[in-house]
Amino acid sequence: MKFLDIRTDFAFKKVFGSEDSKTRLISFLNSVIVFENSAKIIDLTIVDPYNIPMLKGMKDTYVDVKAVLDNQSKVIIEMQVLNHDGFEKRILYNAAKNYSMQLRKSEDYHLLNPIIALTIVDFIMFKEFDKIISNFKLIEKKDFITYNDDLEMIFIELPKFNKSLEELDGIQDQWLYFIKNSGSLEYIPHDMEPTVNSAFEISNTASLSPEELELQFKKKEFIYIQKASLAYAEQKGELRGELRGELRGELRGELKGKIEMALSLLKMGVDINIISESSGLSVNEILKLTQ
Repeated sequence: MKFLDIRTDFAFKKVFGSEDSKTRLISFLNSVIVFENSAKIIDLTIVDPYNIPMLKGMKDTYVDVKAVLDNQSKVIIEMQVLNHDGFEKRILYNAAKNYSMQLRKSEDYHLLNPIIALTIVDFIMFKEFDKIISNFKLIEKKDFITYNDDLEMIFIELPKFNKSLEELDGIQDQWLYFIKNSGSLEYIPHDMEPTVNSAFEISNTASLSPEELELQFKKKEFIYIQKASLAYAEQKGELRGELRGELRGELRGELKGKIEMALSLLKMGVDINIISESSGLSVNEILKLTQ
């Protein structure tokens, strides 16, 4: 038995953004989002449901699923597998854009509904702490008073989740384990919640059409190539930095030796032209040493 790697845009949207994904998406969101007064999502509407032709572009390494909650709040769920310059700004911009686009010309601001941007990343974003799920809001810097609850950004860093199957504790752990590990599993783990079980079932590759299997293969291949390219670029950058450092060190040492030789010869009263030929320094450089 094989399962889709949920970290690809095709698989993520199939599991959480299809017409029949409502129960799974509610379960997942309730497990990772903490609402005031222990409130829970009861109902939602999936915006722009999963559609194979719409996912055929290869240029993106992320996908988003949008849902409108029963209180009219909008949740933007995004899976991002590759880090890039401006990523954090794009998340903020996307959340702000979805917030501002709710109003038409001349409509009142009180009609604006909250936006929650939930981003799952397959890389480390915040090295400052070890927690897997982090939550950001607009607050006063000194006294931490909330300015407004309408804009909220939640990040889930998958590399920080390292629990084994035996260590899972509760529905949140089960969902994170599924998202991170489904592509490498060969069976549905025991004692999973029904909604997580349904996610395994829909991501079972045996139930996919040939078109879906081909699309998943292309998506995984594309992401692999992008990751390999980034790793290669980083490796080359580090190597260039090392070579530059070594070269600078060698040049500094060589120049220091020339200067020391020139100073010694100057003290001995040797002619400047002879010093220039011996040390490799120009006459002007030697004249500056005399000053």
